[in-house]
Amino acid sequence: MIILKDILYRVRMEAVVGNTGVTVNNLHFDSRKVELNDVFIAIRGALSDGHDYIQKAIEKGALVVICEALPQHIINGVTYVQVEDSKKALAYMASNYYGNPSGKLKLVGVTGTNGKTTIATLLYNLFTKAGFKVGLLSTVKVMVAERQFSAIRTTPDSVTINSYLKEMNDEGVEFCFMEVSSHGIAQHRTTALEFAGGIFTNLSHDHLDYHKDFAEYRDVKKRFFDELPVSSFALTNVDDKNGEVMLQNTKAKKYTYALKSYADYQAQILENQFTGLLLKVNEQEVWSRLIGTFNAYNVLAIYATAELLGLETLESLKIISELNSVSGRFQYVVSDNEQITAIVDYAHTPDALKNVLETINAIRTKNEELITVVGCGGDRDKTKRPKMGHIASALSTKVIFTSDNPRTEDPEKIIEDVEAGVQPQNFKKTMSITNRKQAIKTACQLAGKNDIILIAGKGHETYQEVNGERHDFDDLQIVKEFLKQQNK
Repeated sequence: MIILKDILYRVRMEAVVGNTGVTVNNLHFDSRKVELNDVFIAIRGALSDGHDYIQKAIEKGALVVICEALPQHIINGVTYVQVEDSKKALAYMASNYYGNPSGKLKLVGVTGTNGKTTIATLLYNLFTKAGFKVGLLSTVKVMVAERQFSAIRTTPDSVTINSYLKEMNDEGVEFCFMEVSSHGIAQHRTTALEFAGGIFTNLSHDHLDYHKDFAEYRDVKKRFFDELPVSSFALTNVDDKNGEVMLQNTKAKKYTYALKSYADYQAQILENQFTGLLLKVNEQEVWSRLIGTFNAYNVLAIYATAELLGLETLESLKIISELNSVSGRFQYVVSDNEQITAIVDYAHTPDALKNVLETINAIRTKNEELITVVGCGGDRDKTKRPKMGHIASALSTKVIFTSDNPRTEDPEKIIEDVEAGVQPQNFKKTMSITNRKQAIKTACQLAGKNDIILIAGKGHETYQEVNGERHDFDDLQIVKEFLKQQNK
């Protein structure tokens, strides 16, 4: 229990009706979860408006209502606080409620289109191996030191973030690495958090179903760096044309990394194989088990961040050489008899798919086939679908278009959208199999000795979402089973 006025610190209030000295229990923005003496924060969302559920929340026992517009009917005994922005208010209130936990550890945010999960997860692994207690907030999972929790979205809501950070405080966690999505920034889920640093990876076509255009998407990412405090660092990839943009208005100390440009942290790829990368990082050679140019950027970002957080250079290089790939990020298996290589990757944007296919093509001898299985998610940005079709068909020997997470859309219509991007000269390379399991099976049947199969789009996900229901589906396990059958 906590006094209301103590959790309203830094909240921009426009009006108060009632007593801010009342003692309250929990914070909720979902009226269904409200219990006696809780605070209900009415948030305007894309699908529903929390202001429509104020009465329901009060009936369930809400003692306090936070809202952008006061309801016409005011109930005695209930405190109403009118605020400028409910999402911002929730962020500050959640931070205050849990005792501002982000300020009691070193929190580093990772943002960009691709690479967020890999960088955040590998930093968690690196600092854990270095002997620290570490936290992780990622798309794949949440870690409070050694304890693991499932992740619901890339950047959780403000209450969930702060509750995990409070658990990390209680556990003695010193560092936490967190993925910061454009949705999370736009919806103020990261507002009120104290960051020790921020990392920018890259920017390419994604989430244009949510952001009205690419400029808005870029500017939302930039806002994360604009809000970093003077005590923090901002590390950006200057090989990306938007890398310098991120630093324009930040108060944080500025650092850069690159493979092609002059930067504070530079790397050169000496070897690039399916077994890993040999890199020269600021004149030091390091071997990494990660694969491809895109992972060279990830390794460089990890190395730079470790140094900026005070880790000794030789120690961090040694640990980097021991790190394995992240779940669903360029994970691969090789069949026993035919030596068929099957790669599973989360690549679900045009740029990520292009990076993975170019990496494979740079390593392979061209004597083998490259068979790609790919689809696009439903209820998401439709404009990227033909781009995905064009890239897959242009950079592969054969392509099987299939279902991803269709959600509420017709999977065959999604596939038609993807096929629209295939150029006439690549048409004969492609086929469509809506059933994803059958598509993977067909790829295995088409593959001959030493051929390569790429299964893209779902990566770490162990489900397929159809009409609101999630069904068990694991690309890696399924391709392993089919390859095993072929070995018999």
